[in-house]
Parts: sequence; structure tokens; C-alpha cells
Amino acid sequence: MSTDYQKAREELGLRLRELRLTAPGGRLTGTRLAERLGSGWTKAKISKLENGKQTATAEDLRAWAAGTGQPGAGDELIARLRGFESHIRSWRRQLAAGHRPVQDAVTVEHDRTRVLTIWENVLIPGMVQIPEYARHTFNRHADLMRSPRDTEDAVRARIQRQEGLYRPGRVYRIMMWEGALRSLVCPPAVLAAQLHHLAGVIGLDTVELGIVPFAAPLKIWPGNSFWVYDERLVVVEDWHAELWIDDADSVATYLRVWRTLCASAVHGAEAHRLIARAQSALIEP
Repeated sequence: MSTDYQKAREELGLRLRELRLTAPGGRLTGTRLAERLGSGWTKAKISKLENGKQTATAEDLRAWAAGTGQPGAGDELIARLRGFESHIRSWRRQLAAGHRPVQDAVTVEHDRTRVLTIWENVLIPGMVQIPEYARHTFNRHADLMRSPRDTEDAVRARIQRQEGLYRPGRVYRIMMWEGALRSLVCPPAVLAAQLHHLAGVIGLDTVELGIVPFAAPLKIWPGNSFWVYDERLVVVEDWHAELWIDDADSVATYLRVWRTLCASAVHGAEAHRLIARAQSALIEP
């Protein structure tokens, strides 16, 4: 967890303690507040929230404001929460209602972006996925995260977003590790169809597609996947969360990483040959 994130969580905890100690009817003990808030609340939870050891939900914060007799503070508390959670978006929270809301949030950023810069190390990027491939990735992620399955809605949202590939004035700088061509996160027949589609994308005038071969000399190791929206936002995927990073220095760092990896990539006919070899490997006995 980032230092900035933890600091913001601790500051929110201090504000919660302040509300508890300045309740209109007199200061409340942690035990008394837990009793007021009812089911699911304990003195231990009160302590964890106040000491920045646990992240509150919006519902927790509204209950806290009401329980301390200061319901008007609810909006302020939620604004604080959104302020630091906008940068670290846990999958648990994002996927509470399934994958479709996550796709919708990403679509908002796509719609306001002219140049999208993508690095993927193990998957075919969503912008060039076929429906069946996307379906398998959503299902596997839902299994891992134990989240609601709204697979078909999520697939439709992802595929609709691909309309941007055919809009003049957009640029998609897509680069991936060769391992993405060979990762069997779906049945071989689905991957074969996906690779066929990927080969066709190379001809689009809005797409710059590069692949870093296994055998390429590297100036830096291929790390986490990330997406850079113009030069204003980076979204980085990790197992516990997505990181939404908007400070200029960090955005510049990710663009520098992308350019460094790109120096090892192949494009055009050479990229076609890598895709063809991956396809051939799927049918070899």
C-alpha cells in the first residue's frame, strides 16, 4: 500500500475520532458508538478505522456521521474517501456489482483520450480482443475475485469500446510481450481465432502494434500491464487493485518505460511472423 494512500487513510481516521469525541450529546467511547451503529460494528472495528488500519466504505462513513449525531459530515467523509480511493481502486470494491461498471468507468477515459498507449505482458489487450477471448478472461477474473458474474454485459461493453479503433484522429499505441500470444487463458481454438484477429489489426491506420519477442535483448524487464491515457493518466493493473496515477512525473515514468520496451519490439511483417508462429504452435502435435 502506498505511503500517500496510508497517510490519507490515517487522516480520515483522525477525522472520524474527532467526530466521535465531539458528538453533540457528549463524547462517545468506541464501545458506545459500536452499540449505536448496531450489527457488524465492534469496538475493534472502530479502533481500526480511527487508526487507519482498515478502509471504510461509503456506508460506514454515513453510519458514523449519523451515529455521532452529525449526519451533515457524511458528504465530507465520503469526499475524503473518494479522494484517496480514486488512486487505488481495489478489485473487491470495483467488482462488488460485477465487471460491467468497471468497463463503463474505463470507457469514460477512452472517450476523452486521443492517444492511448498500452503495454500488456500476458494478455491480448482488451482493445483488440474478440468476444470469446474476452469472455474467458472475465470469467477467470470473476472466479479469482469471487465477484458477481455479469460476463455478457462486460463483454458487450468492451467490444463496443473497440469502435474507437475506426475513428479518425485516434491513435492506439499497443505493445505486448510475446507471452501474450501464447498464454492459454482460453481454449486453443479461441486463442487461434484471437491471433487471427490480432494479425488483421496490424493494418489499421489508427493502430501501432508492436510485439517484444522472447529472444529480444531487453533494456528493462517486462513488468505489470499499464495503459496511458494521453499524458494525463496511467492505469496499472495489480492483483489486489488498479492504480490510477495522474501526477505528471509518474505518467512520464510510465511513458519512458513504454519507450524503453518499445526499443526491443518488432512491428509490421516481423510482428505478423511472431503471430503466425504462435498460431502454428497451437496446431502442432
